[in-house]
Amino acid sequence: MQENKKAETLRLLREAEDNISGQYLCEHFGISRTAIWKIMNQLKEEGYEIEAVQNRGYRLVGQPDLLGKDELESRMSTNLIGRCVYYKKEIDSTNTWAKRLAEEGVPDGTLVVADTQNAGKGRRGRSWNSPEGTSISMTLLLYPDLEPAKAPMLTIVMGLSVVQGIRNALGVDTKIKWPNDAVLNGRKLCGILTEMSAQIDFINYVVIGTGINVNQEEFPEEIRDIATSLLIETGRRVNRAGIIAAVMEAFEKNYEAFKKTGDLSAMQKDYEEVLVNKNQQVRVLDPKEPFEGVALGITATGELRVQKEDGTIREIHSGEVSVRGLYSYV
Repeated sequence: MQENKKAETLRLLREAEDNISGQYLCEHFGISRTAIWKIMNQLKEEGYEIEAVQNRGYRLVGQPDLLGKDELESRMSTNLIGRCVYYKKEIDSTNTWAKRLAEEGVPDGTLVVADTQNAGKGRRGRSWNSPEGTSISMTLLLYPDLEPAKAPMLTIVMGLSVVQGIRNALGVDTKIKWPNDAVLNGRKLCGILTEMSAQIDFINYVVIGTGINVNQEEFPEEIRDIATSLLIETGRRVNRAGIIAAVMEAFEKNYEAFKKTGDLSAMQKDYEEVLVNKNQQVRVLDPKEPFEGVALGITATGELRVQKEDGTIREIHSGEVSVRGLYSYV
């Protein structure tokens, strides 16, 4: 219960326009002034700058870039998504941890976050490294009432939500590269890996792992031309918990729309507005038949519509097919 009080105290301090009196906090929580003082001291020890003025109360004047449970829960404005947070400083993989928690029956919408992963997973078995204190490594756990064939669309729902969350939080012109890569100035900010446990016609659970490059100052040479971070592109350090909360808020809205329609039709317009490939020449790297054409947009189920030179339109499934710009990553 004490942890919940810390998160709620942070939320109240963050939302307050002026000082909050100790008396108000005592009455709000039904605890003593000594207990309030202890909570404030714990927050100070964690790096929060809290000003205490006699007869006026407490005020939050500075906050560290932390990803703890209290910090994250204090920022959530959602009804379900991300309300229950599990956090560890270091973990093998947030997806693996979320799958373990799913087997234990933790609530729908649980968010799993780590400051760093030592065995993160990317698409097609690639590893995804997340240096300490610089990136977001998180996994959202869902128990959707869906046919298993529809689960891959959740990756696109998350991709759009990352783009919208970053735009809402920072006001930067983040785009999406089909199907789900968030990009800024033509370089990749984000990777998403969705996994599920399912029966033939029933999903046990889905985990959507999302890695966002936030405060990295540089990248290894082999990915420097493709990868970027919010720090590199904006020139300023970004609070990671604020980005997570903004992404969760966008995801909840998009997920509700997705559940109502069972597809991406309610999001198609929003998706295509930020689709960096739209009306652009692309190369479809199909192992069987690579070809070039103009990306027109997506279908209600997430396929990319590409018009070939002869005027015919192909619908491209993500799977093992990649799409690139003719001269660059996008």
